Amino acid sequence: MTALTWEEKEQLITRNLQEVLGQDNMRTILKERDLKVYWGTATTGKPHIAYFVPMSKIADFLKAGCEVTILFADLHAYLDNMKAPWSLLQERTKYYEAVIKAMLSSLGVPLDKLKFVCGTDYQLSKEYTLDVYKLSSVVTQHDAKKAGAEVVKQVDHPLLSGILYPGLQALDEEYLKVDAQFGGVDQRKIFTFAEKYMPQLGYAKRIHLMNPMIPGLAGGKMSSSEEDSKIDLLDSAAKVKSKIKKAFCEPGNIEDNGLLKFVKHVIYPMFKAGDGFEIKRKEEFGGDMKFEKYEDLEALFAAQELHPGDLKAAVEVYINRLLEPIRKVFDDDFHRALTERAYPTGAKPGKKGAAAQATGENTPDKVELKVGQILEAAKHPDADTLCILTVDIGNDTKKSIVSNLMAYYGLEDLKGRSVVTLTNMKSSKIRGVESEGLVLCAFNQDKYEPLVVPEGAKVGERIIVEGFDNTQAEVAQLNPKKKVWDKIQAELKTNADGEALWKEFSMLTLNGDRITSTLKECNIK
Repeated sequence: MTALTWEEKEQLITRNLQEVLGQDNMRTILKERDLKVYWGTATTGKPHIAYFVPMSKIADFLKAGCEVTILFADLHAYLDNMKAPWSLLQERTKYYEAVIKAMLSSLGVPLDKLKFVCGTDYQLSKEYTLDVYKLSSVVTQHDAKKAGAEVVKQVDHPLLSGILYPGLQALDEEYLKVDAQFGGVDQRKIFTFAEKYMPQLGYAKRIHLMNPMIPGLAGGKMSSSEEDSKIDLLDSAAKVKSKIKKAFCEPGNIEDNGLLKFVKHVIYPMFKAGDGFEIKRKEEFGGDMKFEKYEDLEALFAAQELHPGDLKAAVEVYINRLLEPIRKVFDDDFHRALTERAYPTGAKPGKKGAAAQATGENTPDKVELKVGQILEAAKHPDADTLCILTVDIGNDTKKSIVSNLMAYYGLEDLKGRSVVTLTNMKSSKIRGVESEGLVLCAFNQDKYEPLVVPEGAKVGERIIVEGFDNTQAEVAQLNPKKKVWDKIQAELKTNADGEALWKEFSMLTLNGDRITSTLKECNIK
């Protein structure tokens, strides 16, 4: 095979990119040696089909002779508003490594030319930590927040972790000893942040390679948190067909068209000389078509001479061709168990479609939650900020619960209110008064609010956490010495939509209605 010139390498490295920062520097390096590039991914939600877009570019980098490092940014995943709980980081990193290797193999990329690194392998070192402190002494809060604006989840009262995130990503360039960082164009503010601040620590300014953002199936950005916007890597052929059938594909629209962008950035780079994008049609509808150049396909669609249904049918074939090797890799007990550990559903690993409960000492099937109604609210005799609630939990059973809600509500305002009640706590005395349970509340620095029970929920109705249905068995009383509730409660929170969650699993009535709060992105206790 003839060695590539530096110009040919540059063409491969930059094709289909939206932007390159530092291209002159890249040319200087390519004239002397091969480029060292890294791509990082935070191990949060499950990788979906849009991950083929960076994988396709990684294949280009390897063809151009680049030394490529893939960083599994587990610490970043935790710092980004705790999108990945600390307890799941290790398993999610293993899942990401397994699925990304399967994706690259599906694209025909040789894995022996790649280096895989886990962020916590070096980000907890003395040297790296010292550099974080050094960086914090020169970076302004404004610049740190601005850098993460497109990547880190934005909230009214951000955690310090999210502000640290861009600085850590900038330092990764130095600690991975690379010439260039590759990412989506949504990373641009972090890249320019790195170019500004890394030289202030005495480190070189790196090259930055940016992919365009690919629209989701429903239009807009493809996201692992929006089910209708993406195809999961393990979706069945039937599910792929269903999702593509629903995909946004307006006749003549070539801009907000996730299917066309996928064809351009993933399918065409796979083709060898003489290959082309094939559309199979019956003769009465014009017969088969083959497009050796993407531009010809796009032009025909823009002119509305190619029907969206024909494009969808062809894309479905290519996507299933890519996904089938990945499905086969994950169709064994080892990979099913790995998937369940990384993204718990409550099903026992190794059994397809099993509805059996996940077991664990500190999982939410250990708590009994019921819809309660406050019948009476009285002031605590020995505490000005506490009140005593009489709560009906159904079956002619009432609980006396000591609460601090009096600091936020009038006693009359509490009467008649429906609440989520923890009913299997061991009773204990609070300032001399027996308390037999807990009313679950969301809280922030300004307010403390009982969780909102969906309209129509009946007093005494059980409330469960998605995937952890415990209504078929008697729930044992919580042992306070083992602090089971404390450990479960530490993972309770509301999300950006005000939905009550344990980790990433929703709190639900038995009808499937969600428990909510007007307080968003807050803890629950």
